[in-house]
Amino acid sequence: MSILRYLAAPLAPFYGLAVRARNRSFDRHPERIARVGVPVVSVGNLSTGGTGKTPLTLFLAEGLEAAGWPSAVVSRGYGGRRDVDPMSVEAGSDPRQTGDEPLLMARRLGAGRVVVGRRRHAAALRALAQRPGLRCLLLDDGFQHRALHRDLDLLLLDGVRRWGDGRMLPLGDLREPAGCAARAHALVVTRAARVQDRGVIEAWWSRHGSGGPIFWTDFVLTGLRRWDTGERRDLPLAELGPAFAWCGLGHPQAFYADLLVAGQSWTGTQSFPDHRGPSPGDLRRLQDRARAEGAGWLVCTEKDAVKLGPAHARALDLPLLVAEQGIAGGEELLAWVRGRLESMAPARA
Repeated sequence: MSILRYLAAPLAPFYGLAVRARNRSFDRHPERIARVGVPVVSVGNLSTGGTGKTPLTLFLAEGLEAAGWPSAVVSRGYGGRRDVDPMSVEAGSDPRQTGDEPLLMARRLGAGRVVVGRRRHAAALRALAQRPGLRCLLLDDGFQHRALHRDLDLLLLDGVRRWGDGRMLPLGDLREPAGCAARAHALVVTRAARVQDRGVIEAWWSRHGSGGPIFWTDFVLTGLRRWDTGERRDLPLAELGPAFAWCGLGHPQAFYADLLVAGQSWTGTQSFPDHRGPSPGDLRRLQDRARAEGAGWLVCTEKDAVKLGPAHARALDLPLLVAEQGIAGGEELLAWVRGRLESMAPARA
């Protein structure tokens, strides 16, 4: 246990009580839950970080758009400090205002597709106003944001870390008790290929869940992109010699493991806190370490790359390649979500 969690341990019972009281309030007063004119699909989890909400949200947004369901993503914009709220996120937005994950999604999805806001209802209305013809909204990291009605709640569970030690914040990693999984319409297990016993997860969902389906998905690294030129390369990359990997994620070891699964070895790794990237000085020191360990290039995630700017470019003298990520095994989930949305369409016509 870290020293901060040890010091915060006496607060754990009060945190749990506050979470339960808040949920009871929403259950008893549904009039407090705002609605919008299109279906809302929430992608969230019970634990803190690292389950893959952003890549799954991107997968659904791209898949639904291709299937005739124009969508936009609504996000809190964690870590962003902005004067205007809600705020539309564009490819050239400042990550210090939008947060890193919304900017990553905006660069993938295009203009008018991502809105951030502390009040998700206001952000949803902004998204609907700026893009007429939207048929649904995706609520990124929305499981605990009960002030906005959702028609589908997708609960993500990391197949490796699962529910951790089962303890609530600040002692453990759970934002809510396991029983709150009953609000979810479906469980989406990520990193399913590394699950050693699916029966354990199935039993947990049977005990705590809603009886909805379980979908088993995986994250796969699909290739590399030069950060400076945009040139795409295949994985594994051998021409530049060994790699040195770094990232700022909620679960950094998952990225390093994904590289190895893709056949890409590395000489060493450097992890930064979630949502925080290296300063130019950090990057210089990171490169010094990479050289000392015999690495000829650096590799990071797309989420890390959006936080880098001109000052980082001046600090870089080793090639930096960005690992691009996709979803494997998500087709069944996408078809199920689309089917549920289609079933809602007549009632909303």
